[in-house]
Amino acid sequence: MLLYLFLIIYFLVLITVFIYASHRYYMVYLYYRHRKDRPQLKGKLDKLPRVTIQLPIYNEMYVVRRLIAASCEIEYPGELLDIQVLDDSTDETTVVARECVDEFRKKGHDIHYIHRGSREGFKSGALEHGLRTAKGELVAVFDADFVPQAAVLQKTIHYFADKSVGMVQTRWSYLNRDYSFLTKIQAIMLDGHFVIEHTARNWSGRFFNFNGTAGVWRREAIESAGGWQHDTLTEDLDLSYRSQLKGWKFIFLKDETSPSEIPVDVNAFKSQQNRWAKGSIQTAKKLLPQIIKSDLPLKVKVEAFFHLTNNMSYLLMLLLSVLMYPSMVARINIGWFQMLVADVPFLLVATTGISFFYLCSQKEAYKDWKSRLVYMPMLMSLGIGLTVNNSKAVLEALFNKKTEFKRTPKYMIEKKRDRWFGKKYRGEINLLVILELLLGIYFTFNIYFAFINRVYVSIPFLMIFQVGYFYVAFLSLYQVILGRLISNRLVRHLISRRNTEDVIAA
Repeated sequence: MLLYLFLIIYFLVLITVFIYASHRYYMVYLYYRHRKDRPQLKGKLDKLPRVTIQLPIYNEMYVVRRLIAASCEIEYPGELLDIQVLDDSTDETTVVARECVDEFRKKGHDIHYIHRGSREGFKSGALEHGLRTAKGELVAVFDADFVPQAAVLQKTIHYFADKSVGMVQTRWSYLNRDYSFLTKIQAIMLDGHFVIEHTARNWSGRFFNFNGTAGVWRREAIESAGGWQHDTLTEDLDLSYRSQLKGWKFIFLKDETSPSEIPVDVNAFKSQQNRWAKGSIQTAKKLLPQIIKSDLPLKVKVEAFFHLTNNMSYLLMLLLSVLMYPSMVARINIGWFQMLVADVPFLLVATTGISFFYLCSQKEAYKDWKSRLVYMPMLMSLGIGLTVNNSKAVLEALFNKKTEFKRTPKYMIEKKRDRWFGKKYRGEINLLVILELLLGIYFTFNIYFAFINRVYVSIPFLMIFQVGYFYVAFLSLYQVILGRLISNRLVRHLISRRNTEDVIAA
């Protein structure tokens, strides 16, 4: 009887996962269906507006100079542009940032260094604080891991000739895409979000969101929606939906890119994913009731539901993982053939749907897209490997557990020869890695169980789970241990060198 109960739960979870996975097919359909509906310029601005560029930073000593220098090179009339360095740092970054601001101010740039007395509200608090003294009617935001292109305002500013436009978002590109296997997989994941999801939602008349950086806001759109708020960890997603609920139009420019540095440390990557997952569920709890009660078209409401609750699929995948063995035992009692006919189609559609979705993003963005086919199995595995990390985030959001905004460490990694081991700001590891290891072992046993029972068709699916959990766990441990070893060696080397210099001086 207990096994049958497990099976009922298993199939309910599987069907829900299937629905979320099938939604990716729908995103691809919308993308191709509305390719001709891309945003068009409705004339150009007769008079260029004043623009404020906001650069929110927190402990970014390795990349802050790159960010400020690139921002000062943006092509726009100097008398109509001011730059705010919103620095909440508590380390050497403050010195570097102040020096950079002073250097570029002497060169004639209208740039200001703003340091708050506290981190209240974290990034959203810094943006809100800066907005009080911002001079621009338009506000561009760039995070520390971005390198704004010189022509970014020229390519976005004239869309605001349409008075209903509240925000223009550019697509992220990646400075260190080819740095490692991890960065290559991350880039494909982000491409799926930007190339397919953003484009499909925007061009088909659904809501999409500002991504916290590499976009330009109409100041009135921020203020009329209630301004930056910090009751969620995704202040950008929250403000985006509130602004669109007020009737503001958003535009996504798929072919205009802003270079960024993506995490090279898997623990930093997990922290970033945790924040995004938790923030999206917090935003769903906050805004979905209002969206559902609104007069918005049904298509907008449905898409908003899938968009804001999509990270629930991580919790569902974790449940599916735990229920895998009981379901396999039940297969023996009920009959393998009947069970395979029942659940293999669901698993097949779910897994191929994910691969198809990301493959389409590569095909639409890159000429060498076929060379990226090899990464699809590992992309699915990495997604599964994140289920423990992101399920924790979802549960914290559901049960209103408050956590600090943890920014993603950056190390000025642009080329393969660049090194980050031994630098500050390493990502933190936690006890969840033990659960990831245990799940890897658990699926190793499941593979053995399927093998001895000659259910070979299940083994490839089980291996996707096994590899994902082991990859995330072992890489998390490896990078932390290696990073500490290198740091200790550097410390010993510096101490030894200093002692030698003291002896020579004596």
